[in-house]
Amino acid sequence: MAESNNQTAARAHRPPLTAAFVCNVAMPFLEQLWPADAGDHFRASRVEFLKGIRSLIDDRIAHLSKQEHKGTHVPVE
Repeated sequence: MAESNNQTAARAHRPPLTAAFVCNVAMPFLEQLWPADAGDHFRASRVEFLKGIRSLIDDRIAHLSKQEHKGTHVPVE
Protein backbone atom coordinates (compact mmCIF):
# COMPACT_ATOMS: atom_id res chain seq x y z
CA MET A 1 0.00 0.00 0.00
CA ALA A 2 2.85 2.39 0.83
CA GLU A 3 4.42 1.66 -2.55
CA SER A 4 1.18 2.62 -4.28
CA ASN A 5 1.17 5.97 -2.46
CA ASN A 6 4.80 6.59 -3.48
CA GLN A 7 3.94 5.97 -7.15
CA THR A 8 0.99 8.35 -6.92
CA ALA A 9 3.17 11.01 -5.29
CA ALA A 10 5.82 10.55 -8.00
CA ARG A 11 3.20 11.11 -10.70
CA ALA A 12 1.95 14.25 -8.96
CA HIS A 13 5.45 15.81 -9.02
CA ARG A 14 6.06 14.98 -12.67
CA PRO A 15 5.80 18.08 -14.93
CA PRO A 16 2.89 17.93 -17.38
CA LEU A 17 3.64 17.18 -21.03
CA THR A 18 2.55 20.34 -22.78
CA ALA A 19 3.68 22.70 -25.48
CA ALA A 20 6.58 23.63 -23.22
CA PHE A 21 8.59 20.85 -24.84
CA VAL A 22 8.04 22.36 -28.26
CA CYS A 23 8.90 25.87 -27.12
CA ASN A 24 11.88 24.99 -24.91
CA VAL A 25 13.45 22.03 -26.69
CA ALA A 26 12.22 21.43 -30.22
CA MET A 27 12.13 24.97 -31.59
CA PRO A 28 15.69 25.92 -30.53
CA PHE A 29 16.93 22.63 -32.01
CA LEU A 30 15.14 23.24 -35.31
CA GLU A 31 16.35 26.84 -35.45
CA GLN A 32 19.93 25.54 -35.39
CA LEU A 33 19.21 23.18 -38.30
CA TRP A 34 17.23 25.54 -40.54
CA PRO A 35 18.80 28.58 -42.15
CA ALA A 36 17.00 31.92 -41.76
CA ASP A 37 15.86 31.78 -45.40
CA ALA A 38 13.93 28.58 -44.70
CA GLY A 39 12.09 30.26 -41.82
CA ASP A 40 11.16 33.15 -44.11
CA HIS A 41 9.88 30.69 -46.70
CA PHE A 42 7.70 28.82 -44.20
CA ARG A 43 6.31 32.10 -42.82
CA ALA A 44 5.36 33.20 -46.35
CA SER A 45 3.86 29.76 -46.96
CA ARG A 46 1.58 30.14 -43.92
CA VAL A 47 0.42 33.53 -45.22
CA GLU A 48 -0.35 32.07 -48.65
CA PHE A 49 -2.23 29.16 -47.06
CA LEU A 50 -4.41 31.59 -45.08
CA LYS A 51 -5.05 33.63 -48.23
CA GLY A 52 -6.25 30.43 -49.93
CA ILE A 53 -8.63 29.70 -47.06
CA ARG A 54 -9.89 33.30 -47.24
CA SER A 55 -10.54 32.85 -50.96
CA LEU A 56 -12.58 29.70 -50.31
CA ILE A 57 -14.62 31.49 -47.64
CA ASP A 58 -15.19 34.53 -49.87
CA ASP A 59 -16.39 32.26 -52.68
CA ARG A 60 -18.82 30.47 -50.37
CA ILE A 61 -20.15 33.79 -49.02
CA ALA A 62 -20.70 35.03 -52.57
CA HIS A 63 -22.53 31.81 -53.45
CA LEU A 64 -24.81 32.05 -50.40
CA SER A 65 -25.44 35.78 -50.89
CA LYS A 66 -26.55 35.41 -54.50
CA GLN A 67 -30.28 36.04 -54.76
CA GLU A 68 -31.97 33.27 -56.63
CA HIS A 69 -35.18 33.99 -58.50
CA LYS A 70 -37.73 31.38 -57.58
CA GLY A 71 -40.44 31.17 -60.19
CA THR A 72 -41.40 33.74 -62.81
CA HIS A 73 -43.47 36.89 -62.71
CA VAL A 74 -46.79 36.44 -64.52
CA PRO A 75 -49.14 39.41 -64.94
CA VAL A 76 -52.72 38.70 -63.91
CA GLU A 77 -55.57 40.10 -66.02
